[in-house]
Amino acid sequence: MSAQDKKPPVFASEAEERAWWEVHDSADHVDWSKAERVRMPALKPSSASISLRLPVALLERIKIAANKRDMPYQSLIKAWLAEKADTAPEKAEQG
Repeated sequence: MSAQDKKPPVFASEAEERAWWEVHDSADHVDWSKAERVRMPALKPSSASISLRLPVALLERIKIAANKRDMPYQSLIKAWLAEKADTAPEKAEQG
């Protein structure tokens, strides 16, 4: 039986589909030899808007630092948070 003959089921939800694919091999259902590379330049990662209160002096220092790097201050804040999150030790690992 070829991959084309073995279609995946119709799913009621994304969660149901995710659970199904976690235990099934896509090679049994998709002919990957016919796959084509695609570009999605308009695809952006999802984000959430938050409100964050900062002391005015701190915000001004961040804006100056961002200006020196020629980048928006919100992008600099995101970069710093991502960097810190990636290097922060996990509490569970500490003991």
